[in-house]
Amino acid sequence: MEQKKLYETLFLVNNSLGEENVKGLVTKFLDLINANAEAESVDVNEWGVRKLAYPIQDLTEAYYVLVRFKSAHDFPAELTRIYNITDGILRSLTLAVEE
Repeated sequence: MEQKKLYETLFLVNNSLGEENVKGLVTKFLDLINANAEAESVDVNEWGVRKLAYPIQDLTEAYYVLVRFKSAHDFPAELTRIYNITDGILRSLTLAVEE
């Protein structure tokens, strides 16, 4: 059986899309993570709208979501790929963390 590792992912959603679309994108990624991670290990922390340190695509604010989860080592690369091809995701970062 493959060993699961602990990961942390932070993604920024373009909040100018409107509240309903932002919630839709957050739900999409949380569902994806839940489907590929150990369900009991998923910890979601929605930080809400925060000011960006520097403008991204002429935006000064974004909706921040931090998720900790355990999964197989190949899932974070797939998650990053999906972040990169999804309109509305401004930035994302996924890291392996020590337990």
